[in-house]
Amino acid sequence: MSDKLIFATRSGLTDLSRMSGSVGQLLSGTEAAKDIRNQLTKEVAELKSQLPNFTPGLAIVQVGGREDSNVYIRMKIKAASEIGIVATHVKLPKSTTQTQLLAKLKELNDDPYTHGIIVQMPLDSENVIDSHLITDSVSPDKDVDGLHTINEGKVAIGDLESGFLPCTPNGCMDLIKRSGVKIAGSNAVVLGRSKIVGTPVAELLKWHHATVTVCHSKTQNLDKVAAQADILVVGIGRAEMVKGSWVKPGAVVIDCGINSIPDATKKSGQRLVGDVAFNEAKEVASFITPVPGGVGPMTVAMLMKNTVMSAKKSAMRLMATSWNLSHLTLKLETPVPSDIHIARSQTPKDISALAEEVGLYGKEVIPYGSKMAKISLSVMKRLANQKTGKYVVVAGITPTPLGEGKSTTTIGLVQALSAHKNMNSFACVRQPSQGPTFGIKGGAAGGGYSQVIPMEDFNLHLTGDIHAVTAANNLLAAQLETRVFHEATQSDTALYNRLVPSLKGTRTFSKIQLRRLQKLGINKTDPNSLTEDEVSRFARLDVDPQTITWRRVIDTSDRFLRKITVGQSTTEQGHTRNTAFDISVASEIMAILALSTDLADMKNRLRKIVVALSKRGEPVTADDLGVSGALAILLKDAIKPNLMQTLEGTPVLVHAGPFANIAHGCSSVIADLIALKLVGERGYVVTEAGFGSDIGMEKFCNIKCRSSKMAPNAAVLVATVRALKMHGGGPNVVPGTPLPKEYVEENLDLLKKGLPNLQKHIQNGSKFGIPVVVAINRFSSDTQAELELIRNSALAFGAFKVVICNHWAVGGAGAADLADAVIAACEMPSKFK
Repeated sequence: MSDKLIFATRSGLTDLSRMSGSVGQLLSGTEAAKDIRNQLTKEVAELKSQLPNFTPGLAIVQVGGREDSNVYIRMKIKAASEIGIVATHVKLPKSTTQTQLLAKLKELNDDPYTHGIIVQMPLDSENVIDSHLITDSVSPDKDVDGLHTINEGKVAIGDLESGFLPCTPNGCMDLIKRSGVKIAGSNAVVLGRSKIVGTPVAELLKWHHATVTVCHSKTQNLDKVAAQADILVVGIGRAEMVKGSWVKPGAVVIDCGINSIPDATKKSGQRLVGDVAFNEAKEVASFITPVPGGVGPMTVAMLMKNTVMSAKKSAMRLMATSWNLSHLTLKLETPVPSDIHIARSQTPKDISALAEEVGLYGKEVIPYGSKMAKISLSVMKRLANQKTGKYVVVAGITPTPLGEGKSTTTIGLVQALSAHKNMNSFACVRQPSQGPTFGIKGGAAGGGYSQVIPMEDFNLHLTGDIHAVTAANNLLAAQLETRVFHEATQSDTALYNRLVPSLKGTRTFSKIQLRRLQKLGINKTDPNSLTEDEVSRFARLDVDPQTITWRRVIDTSDRFLRKITVGQSTTEQGHTRNTAFDISVASEIMAILALSTDLADMKNRLRKIVVALSKRGEPVTADDLGVSGALAILLKDAIKPNLMQTLEGTPVLVHAGPFANIAHGCSSVIADLIALKLVGERGYVVTEAGFGSDIGMEKFCNIKCRSSKMAPNAAVLVATVRALKMHGGGPNVVPGTPLPKEYVEENLDLLKKGLPNLQKHIQNGSKFGIPVVVAINRFSSDTQAELELIRNSALAFGAFKVVICNHWAVGGAGAADLADAVIAACEMPSKFK
């Protein structure tokens, strides 16, 4: 080997010619790490060019404040900052317990903006903490230190691609490769078997086809074993233990040790050395790492590399154009069993697994058991820049009292799109009220082989959203009645003292009260500064009981509550009033829940609810009553949409349930917004509008879309032979009684007379500029001639396409054709108005 040694920044080699007697080339970790950081900087910049608001995030968790740990942390933060990684120093006090540390790690594991987590060791805590438990509590997907048992196990079995390689061993391997030595077939000796360095570096060498010997404190003839090594990796923790005589001439020496020894020539009196006697070994080795400046910088560089790798995986997940959705197989039976039999014969996927498949993160999913979950509104912030998918509304012709199958068609369509066309697709449907569920109509989960499951949970309490609406509605009613009573029985001063009490000698206005003062034109913030007139104006709403429009609600059909008298207790001092109960889904609060775009929007809408007029004819609002904040608290979980699944394991968002004949008849804006982001640009969201197109779809377009600024790409209009015969003059359809023969036998003349109803509904959709796909929901009594008559007529009336569907009977017969028709309709230029 030449005495003149080559300096090569790109390879991490340094000129040693000035070091007297040097024959070994220096493997500079400082230079190699710089090279790696430069490459990572380019990768992060490219990532940000694809996702402008995306930034790799690293959390460094420290317990206590050891200065040596602080030095390392500052080094890591500096390296991260240079690359473009946001490194957050999570500093916990020495008093931190194991439980508290685990809770913090859980929070970081669930945080979608944190891509890498490291726990700085050793833990400087006053309490006993199991460090192995801590490293195993970091999610393997964020374990950029590579210390989780799963990542260690992957290294052990040779899976070097799917997990994270431990930083120091990976840095050692990089330096060995930079030396140019042929690893495959070489003899490698590793001194030390620690979990952090020795054991994993031995595994990495093994999977790079070296013959590896691992030595430790019990190894006999350690010097002789080391002298056989072509590659010698030392991590034994003893200063300059390995002498030059231990090194085979021409070997590559990687020194992982760092020790402090006395040195009178240094200002500090100390000097850092490795586990190898450097001055001796460099005379024999072909390549050698210095201490400091060798393996240390590479450890930090590999930590950054792992963090960028994790961030890129997260970014790829964000940019993914298709889900990796696992589908459930339908168990078809003939004859078709009851809906509940079909629903119970299917085993749903765990809801957390479904959430992950559609791109949701752990922190964004709040499971309610294993089959349904709420979705946090934080997902909208994370996906703010995500392009949205196609938006499809399902409506119907004027239905019979039995319903025409809009829900069944909605579910059948999304099952076809997702499970058979491999398109990202969400169904967004309303939560059914218990009134119809326990009435003659029954549930609303769809039917046959096109259902939402578990259907019992869907049709009953679900996650309690309707109960929350009921509680909020009735709280507002109670507050209103109580305010009227107190104003009628107390003086201005007594009222004011109740509204603005003195607490520990101090009186302050709440935010709601400050808004009321502003509304009254009183620009004061000190409760003690109001005049008598201002106190009276503030304290008295002066409600006219005859103008109260706010009624109580209950989520069942109870005919004996249609008219009631309140205030009959003697404690109410004769302040009785006639009022009534509505059904919960008729509450204005349900409509607000369905139309709100976020929590702030909901709060603003709740404030504006008008419950009565004052005796001066001025509107009295929920904010005037000081109750809008309490209403929002009751609805804090109800505003989050509910994730469920279809029989084929495709995703469904169930949220809100306003009736179309009372409110606007659509599921929530929030559910649609989230679904449109999750499906991505090439996906589909199928949402349902209640009743016929002349009620539900018109309100969908004129109210929901106007409010949300969303625009549908296509409409699916559900029609049936049965309903069109009724509109042609057929006998009344009465729930609970057998259908007249006109509906179960072929009758083309009667059907023709009812076709103008279909024509008008197609025109309704066309007026909004939406291509209308007619889905003829087939029943067993329908004849082919009847179905063809509807098909041909619908096309003549201007339908974009017409599909005969049999979602209920055989698990999606015709659903694939309907999916094709909807996909084609969504490709048409949008003319929505």
